[in-house]
Amino acid sequence: MKNKSSRNGLPKNVGPLRDTGLSLAGVRPFLINLRAMDFLATSEGQLFVGVAVALIAIGAAYFLLSPKKPKVCLDPEKFKEFKLVKKTQISHNVAKFKFALPTPTSVLGLPIGQHISCRGRDSQGEEVIKPYTPTTLDSDVGYFELVIKMYPQGRMSHHFREMREGDYLSVKGPKGRFKYQPGQKRAFGMLAGGSGITPMFQVARAILENPNDHTKVHLIYANVTYEDILLKDEIDSLAKNYPGRFYVYYVLNQPLEVWNGGVGFVSKEMIQAHCPAPSSDIQILRCGPPPMNKAMAGHLEALGYSAEMQFQF
Repeated sequence: MKNKSSRNGLPKNVGPLRDTGLSLAGVRPFLINLRAMDFLATSEGQLFVGVAVALIAIGAAYFLLSPKKPKVCLDPEKFKEFKLVKKTQISHNVAKFKFALPTPTSVLGLPIGQHISCRGRDSQGEEVIKPYTPTTLDSDVGYFELVIKMYPQGRMSHHFREMREGDYLSVKGPKGRFKYQPGQKRAFGMLAGGSGITPMFQVARAILENPNDHTKVHLIYANVTYEDILLKDEIDSLAKNYPGRFYVYYVLNQPLEVWNGGVGFVSKEMIQAHCPAPSSDIQILRCGPPPMNKAMAGHLEALGYSAEMQFQF
């Protein structure tokens, strides 16, 4: 027996499509999913899935394994506390101080050739602030070091002399006008006296340890006695490890009986013999006691080094 039809052409016992709970909006995604499943069953689909999984894995590995930018510890506006973890006495009035940073991967964040301000107390208990240059670089992660010459009447010298392992030092920075980019000069001449070696050593290390920097460094380092020479082992190591790029000439006012370095004060003749000649692509750096800095400025001017060819720390 035939079913009677309604006006829309459907059997009377079959309602409109919308009455079944189905709609075109529901059918289309279903059909698309079926097509997607059919595609994934093909070799091309399996290849697509493999490539997608590989890309996701590579992205995750890059995110997890790529080196994170080290945490910088210095703040130019406020003092921060750093713990003294090792104090090494080098001579009767010189010591090396090693300070821990917050984490083993932290860096101090000190640009090459700049310094920090250290705060302490003098023998009268009054606050004193003095600049110092670490001998370490940001490649030395997790700590920084200061090599300090402690003078009998030095106010900050008293603070360092009294410091014990476990004590904290207040530090702020960076400070300084010196800016360096690898290769900005063909060569540097360095005129250092006493503790003025610390910024020179830092700059020399940064230049020489960079395999992409071919700048040459010529150091004249003056002291009163042989025992006064700071960082001598480290300086001699630079000369040994970087022949043809690093040169050092020691000058002593009171030399040993057997001595093959300079004697007396740094002279114009010494500068001529051991520093690069005046040129627009060289620079002479100076750091020492005020009388030495003044004398070196006079020597350099007489030798034809312009103001642009000189920098005083």
